[in-house]
Amino acid sequence: MVARAVVDCALYEDGRRLPGDVELSQVLRRIAEVPGRFVWIGLYEPSAEQFAQIAAAFELHPLAVEDAVRAHQRPKLERYGDTLFLVLKTITYVEHDKVTATSEIVDTGEIMVFAGPGFAIVVRHGSAKSLTGVRKDLEAAPELLALGPAAVLHAVADHVVDQYLEVADAFERDVEELESAVFSHERTDDSGRIYQLKRELLEFKRAVMPLGMPLQRLSDGSLPQVPTGITAYLRDVADHHTQARERIAAFDELVDGILAASIGRLSLQQNTDVRRISAWAALAAVPTMVAGIYGMNFDTMPELRWTFGYPAVLLFVVTVCVFIFRAFRRNDWL
Repeated sequence: MVARAVVDCALYEDGRRLPGDVELSQVLRRIAEVPGRFVWIGLYEPSAEQFAQIAAAFELHPLAVEDAVRAHQRPKLERYGDTLFLVLKTITYVEHDKVTATSEIVDTGEIMVFAGPGFAIVVRHGSAKSLTGVRKDLEAAPELLALGPAAVLHAVADHVVDQYLEVADAFERDVEELESAVFSHERTDDSGRIYQLKRELLEFKRAVMPLGMPLQRLSDGSLPQVPTGITAYLRDVADHHTQARERIAAFDELVDGILAASIGRLSLQQNTDVRRISAWAALAAVPTMVAGIYGMNFDTMPELRWTFGYPAVLLFVVTVCVFIFRAFRRNDWL
């Protein structure tokens, strides 16, 4: 049953992967045979029953086991005795032609890492990408892998944070596209699209921001489970994470500005429409007023019997309308 959830399981000694398949029932015995040997077990969405055997074998804390099985945790670092438990939120960019009011821009997943004496257990949930490439890259660096389970923890954290920066690059294109749309000459209502971008940015922010403190703890040398040789690499990961946080904060401010500009532009468009309607109403009022006056049923009215009365009134109406039209045009009301 456990094998269904296991993606890969391998023993490592002196930074190199030992050949042959490893049975979970023999893992503890084979680890104890050689000092410094450890096992790296990768799992994808294990059930409680599937994970129970591994949890019992490595004496994992029940609270950490519950978190690893149920997922939906915020990024954090917990220490249970000699075991470190790191929760990471992964971000995947969802490809799309343009942002709409219902676009899904980012998709989240989770990775949990148990790093203890002789073992590194990695559990993936949701849209978190396969870590096969991470394992191969780390196996290609035996001097780093020789540092033990902490090297696995670093490699996974580095992979996740690099994804943050990649998603930030793609997210920036969406922000720029919306910014161009808001400040274009076309009349558009982008408030729905901007709000959706804001929601997706909030999801991105919730995944990235809480990871700062765990990375700080891992890189400050205060944890005995993290060898000195790994802390420099973890500081580099923390630095990349800071870059991602700063970019997200910049996006947040920029999207707020774009939303404010969009609302202001809509208000300006409405004011312009009202002014134009008012201007045309003023133009229509002149002939309406003249026609209303001369349409009254009185026997004695000025110029009613004058031969040139009708063309004179038309000329008067046209002259006044032209004058009003030019005045409105000069003041940008038309």
